[in-house]
Amino acid sequence: MAPCMRLYSSISREIQALLVPDDRSHIYKKWIDSYSSQNFEEFAFQIEDMLDKLSICLTGEELEVIEKLYHQAMKLEADFFSTQPISQQTIVPLARVLDPAEADLRSTWNFLSTQYAEEFEHCMESIVGGRQAEKLDYEGLRNALEHVAEFEKRANTRVINSGVLKGLHLEDINRAGQRLILQEGCREFFQKIVTNDTLKAEFHILSYCWCGDFIRSAFSSGGVDELEVHSNELTYEESVTTGDIVRKVESPMEKLQTFNDILNECNKEGRRLTVYIGGAVGDLLCLLQADIGIVISSTPSLRRLGDQFGVSFVPLFSGLVKKQRELVEDGSCDWKGLSGILYTVTSWDEIHAFILGS
Repeated sequence: MAPCMRLYSSISREIQALLVPDDRSHIYKKWIDSYSSQNFEEFAFQIEDMLDKLSICLTGEELEVIEKLYHQAMKLEADFFSTQPISQQTIVPLARVLDPAEADLRSTWNFLSTQYAEEFEHCMESIVGGRQAEKLDYEGLRNALEHVAEFEKRANTRVINSGVLKGLHLEDINRAGQRLILQEGCREFFQKIVTNDTLKAEFHILSYCWCGDFIRSAFSSGGVDELEVHSNELTYEESVTTGDIVRKVESPMEKLQTFNDILNECNKEGRRLTVYIGGAVGDLLCLLQADIGIVISSTPSLRRLGDQFGVSFVPLFSGLVKKQRELVEDGSCDWKGLSGILYTVTSWDEIHAFILGS
């Protein structure tokens, strides 16, 4: 404990002296504030004083053992700090700057992923709570998702600033996309639906993905080239990424705007039935806006957010039974958006049977 307390106190005080007082952006602020405090310094001094008093009666040989243990503890603490992820480029150690190791890149990715997951959970906690709506509160949901939009844009900025997307070859990106494992039945569904001559439809993919080329190659490898991809794009110089992102679809609102633009273009030729399939928080507005919103492999966050704002999740099979009864009794079956009802499925086979039949 003695070397640990002294090291934490010394390092944090050195760092604290160099920080801008009002800067609250760095992730270690609470750590530094705590360990550079006067209270912590007093704790460190008390432990060292106790160690000194206990060592008075030790022999020279025993003191050597204590010294070795002290140095070993200090080394373990130094090793701990050196393994912490680094999310931005640094000037030290110089050897790493001159020859960035794959391990450093992996560490940065791990850090970005962990930070994204933690901040996303905090974001969700800030907007989910209180009394649940009894029916669809669409405006309340939109306002809540504004917080998600801000979070997603900050996360993308961190990715760009980290430099992890720089230096990627387009050929490697396409190869990675071709090897992407989609949900079981997804690729087969689109392979069949795009070749269905009796179904006059357009097919679009809306994604937060940083790279549209990655998505296009994932589907083209299965012979599906008819899908129009709407996503962010990486920038290239001679087929090598610069590290920047052309930001097109970063938030639920931008995804909804893209969806509405597609609908407006399609409806120039007459009203069309719209089906949206998704499972993430960013899909929620589009799922509700579509005539038929189908939720597959939904995240817990989507269900929590939907429940909070009055969205009804109905298994597709039971929903179809109800619609069939309406058709028999009333002679019509009306699908319309913003009904507050989303249909849930467990596999792409259900979607296939619903849209294409056997």
